Parts: sequence; C-alpha cells; structure tokens
Amino acid sequence: MAVILQVDFKMDGPFGQEMAEGFAGLAKSINDEDGFLWKIWTENRETKEAGGIYLFETKDTAQKYLNMHTERLKGFGIEPVNAKIFEVNEELTKINHGPLK
Repeated sequence: MAVILQVDFKMDGPFGQEMAEGFAGLAKSINDEDGFLWKIWTENRETKEAGGIYLFETKDTAQKYLNMHTERLKGFGIEPVNAKIFEVNEELTKINHGPLK
C-alpha cells in the first residue's frame, strides 16, 4: 500500500529559484531511492520552513528514506526534523485526482 511521507523543518534558505538551482542535484538523487514514487517540494520564506510531501510504495521504504534523510539534514545542522507517515486511501484519492504513481 502506498504511503505519504510528510517532512518539514526550519531552514534559513535558500528559497525559490535559488533553492531550485542549489538543490537540483539532491532532487535528482531522490529519484533513485528505493520505493520512491514522487515528491512535492514545500517552502515558506516568511516562516523559514521547507520540506516535502513524498509518495513511497511502502511504509518500510518511506521509513528507510526518512532515517537517511534525517541524518543528512542533521549533518547540515538542521534539527529538529518533523515527519509523519500516512497510509493513502487510494479509493478516495482517485476521486480527487491524486497521483498514486
């Protein structure tokens, strides 16, 4: 069953186009993660927050990625990392045109 991984954390920047340019390599590398299906990148310049909404094939692959990503962010001095994993109700998601792959 597909799961959503929701991650957010405080970050001083960059944001917008600067973020897109600076994190393009990271974005490409995420595509190679086990069980990864897609990510929506999130940012809020005013509150200095960033993160993402991910879709993974299973809870195990989402948790594995979260563990690795949390350690990577700690290496950048970003703590705490807030995260939640949710099961996807695929039937209702399809009604609202949510991407499941």
